[in-house]
Parts: sequence; C-alpha cells; structure tokens
Amino acid sequence: MNLNQLTILSVHQGLKKKEFSSQELTKDCLTKIKKSNKEINAFITVLEKQALKQAEEIDKKIKIQGVDNFLTGIPLGIKDNILIQDVVCTAGSKILENYQAIYDATVIKKLKKAGAIFLGKTNLDEFAMGSSTESSAFGPTKNPINLSYIPGGSSGGSAAAVAANMCLAALGSDTGGSVRQPAGFCGVVGLKPTYGRVSRYGLIAMASSLDQIGPLTKNIEDAEILFKTIKGKDDFDATSVEVKDEDPGKMKTKKIKIGLPKEYFIQGLDSQIKEVINNLIKKWQKQDAEFIEVSLPHASLALACYYIIMPAEVSSNLARYDGIKYGFSTNGENKNLLDVYLDSRTTGFGEEVKRRIMLGAYTLSAGYYQDYYLQAQKVRTLIKKDFEKLFQEKDIDCLLTPISPTLPWKLGEKINNPLSMYLADVYTVSANLAGLPALSLPIGKIDDWPVNGQLIGNYFQESKILHLGKMIEKLGL
Repeated sequence: MNLNQLTILSVHQGLKKKEFSSQELTKDCLTKIKKSNKEINAFITVLEKQALKQAEEIDKKIKIQGVDNFLTGIPLGIKDNILIQDVVCTAGSKILENYQAIYDATVIKKLKKAGAIFLGKTNLDEFAMGSSTESSAFGPTKNPINLSYIPGGSSGGSAAAVAANMCLAALGSDTGGSVRQPAGFCGVVGLKPTYGRVSRYGLIAMASSLDQIGPLTKNIEDAEILFKTIKGKDDFDATSVEVKDEDPGKMKTKKIKIGLPKEYFIQGLDSQIKEVINNLIKKWQKQDAEFIEVSLPHASLALACYYIIMPAEVSSNLARYDGIKYGFSTNGENKNLLDVYLDSRTTGFGEEVKRRIMLGAYTLSAGYYQDYYLQAQKVRTLIKKDFEKLFQEKDIDCLLTPISPTLPWKLGEKINNPLSMYLADVYTVSANLAGLPALSLPIGKIDDWPVNGQLIGNYFQESKILHLGKMIEKLGL
C-alpha cells in the first residue's frame, strides 16, 4: 500500500488501528518527493531529517496516548511564505533566499499542537504574485497531470504537491485566487476562508486586506479537518475573529438554493467548462437542488478594482525589504545608503514584483491617489454590497461559478503577457475583495484535465459550503 496516496481521515483511522506508523507514512511521502520533485519542483525546501524526527516522536506519543487528533502524524506541505521557526522562508524570492524565520506563524503553532508533520516548504510565485508559479526565483513548478503545463498560482507548489501525493495536504495563501485556481488546475480541493477567519500572523504579507491562508487537500472532508484546526481568533492579528460554526445539519430541512451569477457565464468562458458546470447543475437538480439566475451588477469592475488595490498594498508591504534589516543586500564599500536600497531591491526582486510595486507606487502617489486608489475602494464597497444584498434578498445557500475561464496553459505561454495572466483571476478576485469564503472543488473533466467549480458562501459560512461540496462529491462527477 502506498500510504502517501491516502487521505487525512483514512490515515487517522489507520494510525488508530495501528495498521502502520507515522514514520512509515512520512517515509512514503519523502520517497515520492525524492522521486518526483526534480521534475515537478513543488518543494523549495525539503525537511527530511526534521520530518522523520517529528514522526518518530509522534509514534512514541501514540503508543502512550493513542491518536488524539485528526492531524496527529499527518505529513503536510507548507507554502514558502508561511513562517516555520528556524526554517528558511524565501517567499519564492532571491531577496529572502537565506532568510531564516525566527518564530512560528499562528497556523504553524496550531498544527504543531495538533501533531502535524512538516515535510517542507512549497514553491510559489515570488511573494505570491502570479497565476502560474512561473515567477519563483527557484524555477517554475510543473503540473503533475502534464509536465508541459503550469499548475496555476500562486500556491502552485502546494497544489502540485497534493496532486502528486507528495504530501497528504498543504497550506497555501489566497489573495486573489491563489489557493482556488491552482487547486482547480491540479484537480484538488482548495478553500479560501472568510477574511479574518484564519490568522495571518506569520504569513509574509502581500496585500494585507486581501490575504488569507487556506488548505489544499484531496477531498472536502480533509479540507474541513485542516480548516477547523487553523481557524480562530489570534491576539497577534487584529483582523482575526472567533465565530461559532453554523450547523450544516439545519440545511436538511429546506430545499437547497444555488445562485448562478449571470456575469460569470458570459463571453470569455471556455464553452467546454460551461458544459461541465451545466452537467453538474443537471445532476444536482435531480437531488432536489434549485438553481436561480442572479446578478452581481459590479462584477465586471472587480478585476480592475483588484489590480489597483492589490499593487498599492504590495508597494507598501514590500517597502520593508531594503537590504538593511534582513534578507539580500548589495551593501559593500563606497556605497551610500540610497545606493544600497536601490541596488538591493533592483537585484533582489523579480520582474513581476517590481512591476506591481511600480503600479502601486503610481496609484498612491500625489495626484493619482483620489483618481485610482480611492475610487477602487469605493467600487470595492459596491462589490461587497452586491453580495450582501444577494444573500439577504434571494435567500440562497451559495453561488456556483467557474474557477477559471480556461484550462491550464503551457509553461512560458503567458509569461511575457502579464495582462492575459491577470485575466485568469477574473472569477476569483471578487471573493477576496468582499472577504467571502469560497471553495474550489473538482466537478468534472475535459479530456484528461480536471475542471473545478467554485462555491462562494456568505460570511463565516465555511461549514455550509463544505457541506454542499460533500454533496457534489457524492454526485460522482
């Protein structure tokens, strides 16, 4: 039996019955990483010795206490913008290639407490800026389904690692679709929680009002297990909140009502992807689900709004990388302070990061702040109100939308055309702008490619969209 192919729940049951050990499971995952990572490049750093030591300690604990948590002894991949104490955290950038984290992110503390094992740090677009995991300073990640294609981004390393069975599950971060879109391109499950539901403390900031950590897993049940472990209020993150989970069992008493936003099913969506979604709708209707067409009037402005707000926050957050405090520096003899700043940032940052810093600095500069940034924030409020009105007036359980307008593209195909790359986020950015929870899950196939759909829920209704996701899994699409 290849233990690395199992799910979190099946491993939990196996460990409880003493059918295998955590060390055996961890060794299977590490063997798969050694075999496939050179080609796929899902991991930047592999923590072999540390993982095996963790597994050994977990097995000793299991002998005494039994298996007290679903994540006890479970090997995970962690996106390389989430800090693990004493482990290098690069954010996929040359400017942090030798930076060693001095503390644990809150999600890492929670996972350690639960007994999870960390196999290593997964590859990503530099500072999580991208939709293909090609902008990493450590080389692109390849899609395990077809190595000539991109895995999506920016959490492409995490999605590829889960899809290739290098780990049982992984953590990613989602600023504009960076968990959901690679989950879709690799055929796994990805959850972006409600903004504030999971602490961002220890996540290297990209755009602070949009960033959210989320799980990538092999099925919905595993996503639920991982989410429940990492969620909750944190004193180190003022935006984090504690909310009581809604009981999805209450949904059984009424007919399920799903909204189909007409703005998401217009020209530009691949006709085959639309056909897969229509097939899901037909099958789900037979299970007594009701579908209604709804409207999000400001949806067409979401992408433009996102690509003003996000770069503005990027330019502010990345100002700290100056070649002085930590990370890469070109500091040498006969250099004044300004030269150190300029040279370090010019050499340390990649093209996409520099592009977004410049865009953000421009929109925040005198004379443009009101025309661009302030206007975008007003549009963001309108987008948020569209969703709030929809959930309130139409009494829907969630929205069903595509994840991407297209299937994955070939490596290098869009790398020199940033605008076409940005368009890949057209169906995902709205959930970030509004702060809503959204789930990416497989709903069918086109030839050999998996196709994911997206369920967008109301605020703090992760339990509901996960419950609906399980219903879709049972349809056997």
